Amino acid sequence: MKQALIVLCLCIISSTILNAQVEIKPAIGINFTDFSKDPQGGDSKAKLGYQIGGSFAFGKKLYFEPGIFYLKQSTEYTSANSNQADVDYDISGLRIPIAVGYKLLGDENSEFGLRAFGGASAFILTHVKDLDKDDFKSACFGAFLGAGLDISFVFVELQYQWSLTNVQDEDINMIDVGKSRTLFINAGVRLRL
Repeated sequence: MKQALIVLCLCIISSTILNAQVEIKPAIGINFTDFSKDPQGGDSKAKLGYQIGGSFAFGKKLYFEPGIFYLKQSTEYTSANSNQADVDYDISGLRIPIAVGYKLLGDENSEFGLRAFGGASAFILTHVKDLDKDDFKSACFGAFLGAGLDISFVFVELQYQWSLTNVQDEDINMIDVGKSRTLFINAGVRLRL
């Protein structure tokens, strides 16, 4: 009975996906990341990062959009203590977002559209520059909200993500960075199948 229910669910999901409009959305963008905790008496500053990847959008007015992006995030900490050097947190990895969105303006035949979306994502750490990778969590999870503008086959998206888990396992250089907050700006093309 359990296997029959699983097969039935998979058939329903497959038929929904096959009957839905499908878009492939390769994209490139920039990001700015800071953290929820500042160093004691110091200051943190988000630096420019980047991402490249893409997603698949399934649906018409209401849509489901999984994706994968390679990204680099960078934040600089300046300590109030003149004896302590500045610390740059340059981390890279794979971001896997899963969004649910709604097209506020326009439809699949419109030349102009406005969308709102939200969802959850996982970040899998692949590289840390000038710091010990073992001090960071290998996977972090976050939630995000965003908006997208579609003009013909081009799109621009803005999204804000806050992490639900801490970035590191323990304090690094006596600095506890806490959770990350990231602003993403993406641009790309929509290729309909």
